[in-house]
Amino acid sequence: MRLHARLVTIISSTILFMIVAGCAQTADSCPSSTPVDLSADERYAQDETLPFRFPLDGHWTNFITNAAMFAAYGRTTRGPEYHAAEDLHRPAGTPVYAMADGQIRFSGPMGGYGWLIIIDHPQANLYSLYGHLSPSRWRLESGQVSKGDLIAYLGDSDENGGSRENPLRTHLHFGVRAGQRSDYPAGGQWRWMAGWIKPCPQDLGWLQPSAVITSQKIPPGGFLAPDSAFIQKWGIELLLGGMYLVGAVSMFIFGTKTDKPYLLLFSGGVLLAAGIYFYSKGWLMSFVLFGSALFLVVTGMILLIRRFSDAHQPKD
Repeated sequence: MRLHARLVTIISSTILFMIVAGCAQTADSCPSSTPVDLSADERYAQDETLPFRFPLDGHWTNFITNAAMFAAYGRTTRGPEYHAAEDLHRPAGTPVYAMADGQIRFSGPMGGYGWLIIIDHPQANLYSLYGHLSPSRWRLESGQVSKGDLIAYLGDSDENGGSRENPLRTHLHFGVRAGQRSDYPAGGQWRWMAGWIKPCPQDLGWLQPSAVITSQKIPPGGFLAPDSAFIQKWGIELLLGGMYLVGAVSMFIFGTKTDKPYLLLFSGGVLLAAGIYFYSKGWLMSFVLFGSALFLVVTGMILLIRRFSDAHQPKD
């Protein structure tokens, strides 16, 4: 058991070190936003032959004044970071539309972003991200969408990631990234939901939304997602998933050796609850938790049935 514990510690420490090292590799210089021609921004919504449109109605230049631009450099509670999207100021209740045809891959509450919607656009190998939406108003939660479909409304300052004590100015956090949502983990700097990050956004596949839309061009085969080391990208989920898996195996060994079925059932219930929570947040490691929970519950039930059967065996 001591050797097993040491092995787990060594593996976990190695993965954690590789994650930290990878996250520390920030760009020496990060390109700022590219100036784009917005003179035809309103036409994109009406022209059905074009692949993209802006997610808000009206002139785009009116929205981005005094807002956080793409790749803007600023100081957050975590220290200096880059902005991986464009912020667009409009009043609460403003309609938000899909930028292109696609499939909703996430629609739900997301911490400081109120309600969040993510749409995969496989025809362009992109996904678009819409944050600070209203959880109290109508919104789409699943299904296919077409370019220009209404997906939600901007949230009030106390529900869009803010609160009555700390209201957040109403705006849309709009991000565009090469690849599909499933290409990225839910945690770490490579996470699929990112507002401010330490690495240069372009190095992690984030694209300037206004530049993508105004270009109206899809490269052959779609936009190319960046290459990265597997551990660097998925290390956080591997580490957390591995920790839960080690815990499940430990409970299995202890519970079966000491014949404690109720401990196995309880542990399975805890893992199931954790799996449901992480699944709601889009973590792929939730499937590890579901599998571990099912394994412990089935084992616990087998032990209970065996105990019940032994108790009712006729005695000589």
